[in-house]
Amino acid sequence: MNQGRRRFIHGLASLGAGLFAAQAAGSAQHEQHMQHEKKSVAPRKPVASDKPAVTFEPEGILKPVFTPDVTSLPYKVDNGVKVFKLVAEPVKRQIVPFKTMDVWGYNGSCPGPAIQVNRGDRVRVVFDNHLPESTTIHWHGLEVPIEMDGVPYISQPPVPPGGRFVYEFTLNQEGTYFYHSHGAMQEMMGMIGMFIIHPKKPYVPRVDHDFGIILQGWAILPNNNVPNTAGMEFNWLTFNGVSSPATTPMLVRHGSRVRIRIVNMGMDHHPIHLHGQQFYITGTEGGRAPESTWYPTNTVLVGVAQARDVEFDAIYPGDWMLHCHLPHHMMNSMSDLLQDRMIMTAATSEERALSQMQTMAETVGFEHVHHAPIAPKANEVSGFPQDAFMEMGMDELVAKPETYGLPPNWSAGMMGMMTLVRVLPPEKYDKVMAMKQRPSEKKPSRNHGHPGE
Repeated sequence: MNQGRRRFIHGLASLGAGLFAAQAAGSAQHEQHMQHEKKSVAPRKPVASDKPAVTFEPEGILKPVFTPDVTSLPYKVDNGVKVFKLVAEPVKRQIVPFKTMDVWGYNGSCPGPAIQVNRGDRVRVVFDNHLPESTTIHWHGLEVPIEMDGVPYISQPPVPPGGRFVYEFTLNQEGTYFYHSHGAMQEMMGMIGMFIIHPKKPYVPRVDHDFGIILQGWAILPNNNVPNTAGMEFNWLTFNGVSSPATTPMLVRHGSRVRIRIVNMGMDHHPIHLHGQQFYITGTEGGRAPESTWYPTNTVLVGVAQARDVEFDAIYPGDWMLHCHLPHHMMNSMSDLLQDRMIMTAATSEERALSQMQTMAETVGFEHVHHAPIAPKANEVSGFPQDAFMEMGMDELVAKPETYGLPPNWSAGMMGMMTLVRVLPPEKYDKVMAMKQRPSEKKPSRNHGHPGE
């Protein structure tokens, strides 16, 4: 090793030590700052139900990330190397009960399953292409050898249909990253998944709940299920491949600390807003941020191809909405709900709107609860209707343990890029977590009637 390179590496080591010391000091300061907000929360001992119910728990990881509506990818160990099998293939994805997309993804999922590993791991990904065209995988934000970077022709030959390519590298980073096809149109067909690298030691402050969400936008023409990847009008917006009210709420024990990792792979930037709690932005697609850069907010702008980690202490109980604050991203497409018929958004009478919504309810198979009140002569007011008639309550159709205890007709105003962060008292949290372990008993009772009944 030459002297210049030796001095460079020594400088990096010194810089890293300094940043670690600064972060540790900042963590202590932040913890002291948060204590006044947590005084009303009684301390507790961890219990078994604190662990998120996931289908796969990575070995040696203290707090796996739970990605609602998406699984994690299992692996085998071969002479100390963690070996994953990843398959690119066409996928059918139901985003709401009345809409299914024909998309592309990995291992039967869109987004693809999350890969969870530790810093320092040696990873081998055996990649098979079951698509009708060539593809590659790019490891977004990862420091890998050029041969593993996944750019067609520049770093590797394209993987042909029916072909295989083996990616292998050692992980010297930690944080929230992701993998995706390096074909622009394939990206818009849904080919992305989370790649989470856990630190060797938990961050300070340590979190009790850790969640991961991928943001995607889809351009789907009326009466079509295939995304129009050349289009610019994005009318379906999803969290982890699901549009509200079908999104699975995130369950949080009151008084715990929460991290939410948000990745954006689409054509729009998304201001993600959390109701009821203030959070700190603690990481990006480049990894953990120094605590000196943290600041309190409740809306984080997640740009295209970016990741943002936010953390907060769940000190306020309630069912809090997490959503993109762009108005058109807070609704589902209204242009093909009735197959060859279209929901009218102008010159609509109450009778006509209710008739169309009832027809959709009967077609899909749920009870349509009456809409919020309107004025007796609403059609005489210029601009009416706007939000009227857009409510689509379908509590029974999207019921799952995570929705237990929500008020009747809760799903009516949940649309588009929305979900819930449910900060539950310990006894209710434990009850819902127990329900998740008993799928045959999980369905809540039927909710009928008008809002407020």
